[in-house]
Parts: sequence; C-alpha cells; structure tokens
Amino acid sequence: MMKAMKYTGIVKMEPLMKAMTALLSGALLLGMSQAHAAGDLEKEDLKFGFIKLTDMAPLAIAYEKRYFEDEGLYVTLEAQANWKVLLDRVIAGELDGAHMLAGQPLGATIGFGTQAHIITAFSMDLNGNGITVSNEIWEQMKPYVPMENGKPVHPIKADYLKPVVDKYKREGKPFKMGMVFPVSTHNYELRYWLAAGGINPGYYAPHKGDTSGTIGADALLSVTPPPQMPSTMEAGTIHGYCVGEPWNQQAVFKGIGVPVITDYEIWKNNPEKVFGVSKQWADANPNTHKGVIKAMIRAAKWLDDNDNANRPEAVKILSRSEYVGADYDVIANSMTGTFEYEKGDKREVPDFNVFFRYHATYPYYSDAVWYLSQMRRWGQIADPKPDSWYMDIAKKVYRPDLYAEAARELIAEGKMAASDFPDFAAETGFRAPQDEFIDGVTYDGTKPNAYLAQFAIGLKGDEVVK
Repeated sequence: MMKAMKYTGIVKMEPLMKAMTALLSGALLLGMSQAHAAGDLEKEDLKFGFIKLTDMAPLAIAYEKRYFEDEGLYVTLEAQANWKVLLDRVIAGELDGAHMLAGQPLGATIGFGTQAHIITAFSMDLNGNGITVSNEIWEQMKPYVPMENGKPVHPIKADYLKPVVDKYKREGKPFKMGMVFPVSTHNYELRYWLAAGGINPGYYAPHKGDTSGTIGADALLSVTPPPQMPSTMEAGTIHGYCVGEPWNQQAVFKGIGVPVITDYEIWKNNPEKVFGVSKQWADANPNTHKGVIKAMIRAAKWLDDNDNANRPEAVKILSRSEYVGADYDVIANSMTGTFEYEKGDKREVPDFNVFFRYHATYPYYSDAVWYLSQMRRWGQIADPKPDSWYMDIAKKVYRPDLYAEAARELIAEGKMAASDFPDFAAETGFRAPQDEFIDGVTYDGTKPNAYLAQFAIGLKGDEVVK
C-alpha cells in the first residue's frame, strides 16, 4: 500500500516537478536577461523634478504605468518650489533631469541668467497655457470686446485691453501682469499677445545689467510661481497673468478672474515644456537617457490615445497631492477637451492639451529657433546674430537624433508603430512655415531674422537697447 501510494504520488508529482524545473529555468534565464539589461544602464535610480502643472503628466504617467520600470529604471518624482530652483538642481546634479520650460535649456546654454549646457531630446506637450485677467480688468475690457449672442467672440485680442492700459498710463498707475520665468513660454506668449495689440511689454538689457524686462514698457511683467498666480492676482499685486493649467481655471472656480485667451489661440499647436538634462549627464548616461525617453514617449501616447479616452484617469492621477494637487474638476476643465472662460462660458477646445498628436514629442529645431527669436526680440539676446547662429544653438540644445534612437527601439520592440513618428530618414528638424498666429505673421524657422523684421514692436536687424 505504501509503495503504491508512493508510486502514485511520484506519477502525479512528475508533471509538477517538470513544470517547476521549467519555471525555475525560465526565471533564471529572465534574471540573467534582466541583469544583462541592467548592466547596460549606467544609472538605474533616478530623481526627476517637476512643477505642479498639468503638463508634467508624461512624467506622472510614465511612473504610474510603470513604463520607467519596463526600462529597468527606478524613478522618484519630486515637486520643486519654482523654475529657478529646478534648473539649479539639475545643473548641480541633485536632479537627474526635469520637466522644464522650453526656454530654460536654451537660456542656460547661451548664458542668459545661469550658464550651463542643458539639452532636450523630448518635447513634453503642445499648448496648455492661458492668459487671465482680474474681474475688474475684464469689466473694463468688455465694452471693447465683440459680442455674439451675448458671449464674447474669440479669440480675444490685446487690442481690447489697450484702452485699459492706456487709461492706467494717463492716470500714472502701473499696469502689472505676471508670468512664470524670464525664459518661459508664458513670458513670450504674453509678450506676443500684448505686442500684437499694440501694447509694448518692455525690453531686457543684460549688456547694461538690466534684466527686469521693463524698459519702455506699457505693461510691467514680473515673475510669479504658477501655483501662486491666482492668490497674487486676488491680492491686487498683479492685474492678470499668463500661466499653465490648472491655474487659469482655478481663477474661474474661485470667481476672481477671467481667462481671456489660450495659447492655442495665440499660436495654434505651439510647443510648450521639454524634458531637460545636463549635457554632461546625457553623455555619461546614454543608455539610461534613452530608456527615460522611451518611457515618456509611451506615456505621451497613452495620454492622447483614442481621442483622449484616458484623460479622466490621468486627471485623477494628477489631482493627487504628490503631483498637481488641484481638485479633479479644476484639472478636468481643460485636460478633458474643454476650457472655461468667463464663468459658465465653457467651450470645446479638444487640443488645449496635446501630448503626442502632431508629433508633439519630437524636439524640432524650429521650435528652438522660435524661442531664440523671442529672446532676441525682447533684448535677452542683446546683439544681432546671423541666422546661422540660431541654427547652431538649436542643434546644440535640441537633440532629435537621440529621440529617433529611442523611437526606433520602441518600434523594434513592437511597443510603437513607425507611423506614430515622423519619417526620420526624411526629417530635417524644421516644421513647414507656420501661419496660425493671432497677428497673422508667418514663422519660418530657417529665417529667424526675416521673421523678426515683420514685427512693429520688438528688436530687429542691428537694433540694440540703448
């Protein structure tokens, strides 16, 4: 009986033993494969910085969906106090990389403010900003704003703000607006909008030691950290601001201001944030850097998949305190394809936030050149530069070659399709000339000086701030 039982047991256990042996062998092989992959990574434990804005979403999603882990990377995400602290910590090596203003790698590399060679191989999004004015200023603007069926006709131009600014000047009172950083998209978008309406936002003169940006200004622009914009305006310190979400919608929810225009209406599908690392870090960690880009490309695609079908889940994630920390409804107001202007005036803006469509993640040289052109327009680049200079700096900072390496790997792994990306073999890095600006001016990234010559307000040619 015992023998029979033993024999029976052996017969029954044999398939299980084989399965366990196969499983252990597979695990061993997988472990060896992972160890090999990990060995290719120069650094596995990473810390990335971000500011509490909805366009940090690719970082949050790459973390939450474990796309970083798929690349053998173990990432910590850490909110930063402001853009300067964030940049300084990347330069010092305290952060491996960060969600950055598109102008930060360029500004640092050319030495405006901090001097350091920062690069980007990943553009985080298109659009996503707005300009908000206080209720008091909106009431003064409204008589000049065209109406249709009782609602303002959009886009609302700065032409309708100009009589208000002129009144402040006649009365000897400063008209003040906030933006998030001197080399921020917000600064350049706000300046672009104001200048298109005949309001001079002022000049920088770093060669004279003046980095206030207020020389000759009709409207005085100053720096305010994004989350503090609504409270600063509510306190009366500023009359309006340009910021990313959710801080325009927050003004609507709090009943303290009115978003008058989105950056989508100032420049349709404009580039916004980038993921920046120091050149030194990128050179020392090429495989790690590639893994980071791969994870973020997948996250960006997830955010835009199926006509934004994943956005409600993304909003839930972003509303958590460790990320943006604003109410779900405030973030959803813009992230899910709508935007609320005056209270109750909610309109469809499906492309308010774009993370992957229109090759949003590709770091185009022409995007870099546009930012440099605005630095020159407002005096941050004090002296005239030839077109070739703009090209050289763009290619030094924006790295589509590194992006293409990561994309090709994703295609080879079956995680993405070639159709998801630009045709890398034919891509020049320059978008076709863009003409969907609020003032109708066409931008050709290959001709920055000719572009600057078209503006009535702003430096051009050999002009220098005296």
